[in-house]
Amino acid sequence: MVLAELGGKLRDSLRKLQTGGHDVTKAQLQQILNEIARALMEADVNVKLVMTLRDKVQSKVEHLLRNEEDEEVTRRHSSNLSKTVQRAVVDELVALLSPGGDVKGAKKVYTMKRGKPNVILFLGLQGAGKTTTIAKFANYYQRRGWKTAMVCADTFRAGAFDQLKQNSTKLRVPFYGSYTEADPVIIAEKGVNQFIKERYEVIIVDTSGRHRQEEALFEEMQEIAAAVQPDNCVLVVDATQGQAVYDQALAFHNAVDVGSVIITKLDGHAKGGGALSAVSATKSPIIFLGSGEHFDDLEPFNAQSFVSKLLGFGDIRGLMDAMNSVSDGKSQEELMKKMSRGEFTLRDMYNQFSKVMNLGPMNKLMGMIPGMPDYLMPQGEESTHRLRKFMVMMDSMSNAELDGKVDLRTKYDPQVEKRIRRIAAGSGCHPNEVKMLLVVHKQFEGMVSKMGKSGMVGKNAQARQQQLAAQIKKNPNFIQQRLNQMDPKMLQQMGGREKVTAMMQQMAKGGGNAGGMPDMDALMSGGMPGGMPGMGGMDTGAMMKMAQAMGMGQR
Repeated sequence: MVLAELGGKLRDSLRKLQTGGHDVTKAQLQQILNEIARALMEADVNVKLVMTLRDKVQSKVEHLLRNEEDEEVTRRHSSNLSKTVQRAVVDELVALLSPGGDVKGAKKVYTMKRGKPNVILFLGLQGAGKTTTIAKFANYYQRRGWKTAMVCADTFRAGAFDQLKQNSTKLRVPFYGSYTEADPVIIAEKGVNQFIKERYEVIIVDTSGRHRQEEALFEEMQEIAAAVQPDNCVLVVDATQGQAVYDQALAFHNAVDVGSVIITKLDGHAKGGGALSAVSATKSPIIFLGSGEHFDDLEPFNAQSFVSKLLGFGDIRGLMDAMNSVSDGKSQEELMKKMSRGEFTLRDMYNQFSKVMNLGPMNKLMGMIPGMPDYLMPQGEESTHRLRKFMVMMDSMSNAELDGKVDLRTKYDPQVEKRIRRIAAGSGCHPNEVKMLLVVHKQFEGMVSKMGKSGMVGKNAQARQQQLAAQIKKNPNFIQQRLNQMDPKMLQQMGGREKVTAMMQQMAKGGGNAGGMPDMDALMSGGMPGGMPGMGGMDTGAMMKMAQAMGMGQR
């Protein structure tokens, strides 16, 4: 993906400030800022915006460069310079992607209201992916418990009605439209009124598009908006248009009160950066990014989280939110009790895999983890396919096997070997793949056992997490002191000092550990079991093998 390449270039540039703690000269700083600017321009970000960003970053670090006669930053300033440049780059990238920031007229993100009708009017040119995005939008809210419905008021494009109707059938979302009525205003008004009477919470209205901005299109938008009185007008724009998105967004903004923007087709196009930066200049917030054809390929947009993931710092809060969105409090509490006793059956692993599948594409989920190396990131649908295959194998097991009453890991037992062959035949895979599943479960079981004994899960973990937040508040240097006690090899595997610091700060802000995540304070003090993948105790080769077994990397 092009944005991943941009993130790699930005990370490489910032990493040069941290090479061995050497002094940094003004010339080196200029070179790094030029590399950052070049990477942004290659992603089609507007030149003026890039130059403004570079100048602002430079002005924020000038006080560290001033009064140095030989134009060299002293050793005591080198660390401060690295942190200041990194912080300034993050702040300015966030500002670049924000809807006008503190500029007069900047709009806030519309907040959906539970128990009340939220009428959402979708706008956009033909070919931007509007109808597909509407289905994704409906799926997003329906899966989160909102009563959702769709209205097709696109009478211009042949096939729009059928496409939305097919999507509504697949999603099991109610749909309103007409083959005979030619007036989109009448369709929109009737559909919205019907769903309001039926007490739907999210009512999404699809409208006509054109191949270019036309007066007739804008007049139709205004008439529909006047008829249905939308709570939020969402403009759908195509990332492949790059900086040209600015003119489109501005034209719609002047015709209708555009409250939010969704950018589509962001997967793999060189102009994605241009579209992102251009839309923000219209003062309307970006709320979602679309990056695929599946209904789950719609990602909520937050500028801070987006930049954090782009630069490899992860997004712990976003990860927690995602986990909590699919977490059943009662079942999770029961699992925590079992884990605190060191118990973790195949059925428990099956349930956790199901939740992971519901979180969306694995690469997006893994991108939220600070310090996750690129070579461990899942490629395409491979990881999802492997998890699904593991689940099919477990579907072929008996209740006794899933609940751990029958051990399939007994070596050299003809009956066990026979049973493994039957499970493989029933799930359409090779016996060695079943054995791989058992190896993966053994790794999880061993990890859970050690975590349970060390008090890293359950109520004790939450209490320790809250204690960690209190200690950080009391002693600002607490994290750095704990990092100094940490095994350097483990610290490097987790992404380095800067990334672990950012991760700890995010977790402290988030309060307790969500969904039974390992207690990070115990991790910092060396409490993490040596066999946990990617968290110390395993070399790169072992990490790769475990990652491949879990579907997190390529073979």
